[in-house]
This record gives sequence, structure tokens and C-alpha cells, in this order.
Amino acid sequence: MRKRMLIMLAVVIAVIAILGFVKFQQIQGYIASSKSFKAPPETVTTVVARSQGWETTVQATGTVAAVQGVTLSADLPGVVTQISFESGREVHEGQVLVQLDTRQEKAQLESAQAQRDLAKTSKDRSDELYKQQAIAKSEYDQADATFRQADANVKEIEATIERKTIRAPFSGVAGIREVNVGQYLRSGDPVVPLQAIDPVFVNFSVPQQQAGLLRVGQEVSAAADTGSHATVTGRVTAINPVADDATRNVQVQATFRGTHGLLRSGMYVTVQVALGAAKPVIALPASAINFAPYGNSVFIVEDIKGPDGKPYRGVRQQFVRLGSTRGDQVAVIDGVTPGQEVVTSGVFKLRTGASVVVDNKVQPSNSPAPKTQDS
Repeated sequence: MRKRMLIMLAVVIAVIAILGFVKFQQIQGYIASSKSFKAPPETVTTVVARSQGWETTVQATGTVAAVQGVTLSADLPGVVTQISFESGREVHEGQVLVQLDTRQEKAQLESAQAQRDLAKTSKDRSDELYKQQAIAKSEYDQADATFRQADANVKEIEATIERKTIRAPFSGVAGIREVNVGQYLRSGDPVVPLQAIDPVFVNFSVPQQQAGLLRVGQEVSAAADTGSHATVTGRVTAINPVADDATRNVQVQATFRGTHGLLRSGMYVTVQVALGAAKPVIALPASAINFAPYGNSVFIVEDIKGPDGKPYRGVRQQFVRLGSTRGDQVAVIDGVTPGQEVVTSGVFKLRTGASVVVDNKVQPSNSPAPKTQDS
């Protein structure tokens, strides 16, 4: 019995040993295969770095303001009897836009004119009598004062009638009217906005570090996101001598003429001021930059020697120093040299030493002046 139990125990130990040896061999095989495993190459697009000359520019966001722009309002209360303009149309300086009811004032004017005519007749008669020394100087002065008072009353009523006639103070484009015929207006009620569309101001701010580079008379370009992709050119006409206490920015004003309505008051525009000669930079599409808090980088495609000693196409992460942007492009000031092949898409899935396959059939946008495409 004891002998049989020893045999069974020996058999069990042998089976366990055999299973353990087999499992050990399997684990060793897995380890060896994992060491020799090579991840499949990532498909990327690339571009060959080339040096380009970029002008040094100051770029900012500006606001368009009319050189002349007001919201016309009622000077005196009254009822609108006539509207002599159409919304959105050009009007000329002095043109009557809105007429308020002046029937009462016109009746008062006729009465005042009659009083003035009578006072004028009395004054003329007093002039003749005074020359003949037929009346005293006090009577002559009284007649003269009565005439001048009557004349002043006429002019006062004429001014009241004129103040109820709303005219364009300058030539421009009338906005959307805010009144209707028969509407009662109180003093100060808005009637219509009026804007002179040419020339226009563009106001923008620049950091104090760049303010010293700007001069009155420098050329400025501005583009509004209106779908026309048109850029207009103006000149710097004023630089604020005081920096803002909160932002340390300096306010700059440029004047644009002949905009043909491309810039309208209140629009936001992108402003660029050229500062000098072009500087050589490496212009890469923004998609090539791996932006990170610890530093911006790109991936350079080059031949890399693998662990087995065989070369393959792989990538190397390279930290770079960036400059300004222009459209889809970013200026690389340091870190990339002309002729290097730089990954332009798929950088988020790469690491140093990763193998890649280059497929440039579809390239990311790489234009310094991109245009919006219809969706």
C-alpha cells in the first residue's frame, strides 16, 4: 500500500514537472517573441523644409470706426409728417431726411412777421420824425427796440421750424430708420444712424515692446472675414502717446481710403504692419508642430539603425523655437535646417525611433493666405 502511494506521488510530481517545464518554455517563447516584435510603421505625410523670406510684421485685431458717424435724433418733440430717405441709401450733406409737424410754428411765424412789419413801419416813421426833431430821442429808441424785438421773435420761430427739419449733417449712408410717419417723437429719440463709409478709421492695439517700431505714415493692411478675401491698404495716422495702464498696450489708429464698402463701422479686422526687410525662416504647416507645455517640437524623418543593426525609415523628435504665423504656416526660427524632411500630419501618434511610411497623396493645408472653402 505504501509502495503504491509513493509511486502515485512520484507520478504526480513528474506530471507537474513536465507541465512546469512546458509552461516555462512557452513563457520563454513569449519573451523572445516580444523582444523581436516590431510595431507596424505609421503612415505620415511630410514636407521638405525650405528657407523663405518673411517680412517682420506686427499683427493685431482692429475695429473699424467711421471718420464721421452719428445716430441722428429729434432735437424738438413733434409728430413725423414726412420721411425723405430710404434705409441703406446714400444721402448728401444738407439733405432733408425727416420733417416734423410745423403747422403751429408756421402760424406763429406769420403772426410774428406781421408784428415785425408793423414795427418796421413804425420805426421808419420814427426815423423821419426824429430827423425833423419832431419826437424825442426816447420815442425813437422805443420804436427801434420794438422793431428789433419783433425781428428776433421771427428769427426764433424760424429756428424752431428749422430744428424740426432733420437734415444730414454730412454725406454718408443712412442706416435702418427707426421712425414712421405719424409717430410722435420726444426730444432725443433716435431717428436713423448715419455713417460716412469712406474714409474709415481702424483702431488697434500693440504691445509696448512693438509700439516703438511703429511710425506715422507706415503702410497698414487690413482684411475682414466677409467672404471676399479682399485686403485693403491704409496708413498709420495716429499713435497714442500713453500706454494703457491695465494691458500696457498702445492704441494705434490707421486711416483707409477707397475701401469700396469692404470695411464697415464696427467690423473686426486683421491688421498687419510691415516693419522692415524680410528675414529667412523655415515655414512649416501648423499641423507639423507638436505643441506642448514643456516645449514645441517636430518630427524629422531620417534613416535609423534598428536593434538588429538594419537601417529603417524612422522619426526623431526635434524641439524648435517658433516665430509668427501666417495663414496655415508657422515660422520656425531655430531647430530645423533646410533640406530636412519634416512630418506634417500624424505627429500625435509618433515617438522618437518610431518607423514610418510616407504617403504624400493628400497633404494638409499649407498656404500663407488660405481661403474659406464652401462646406
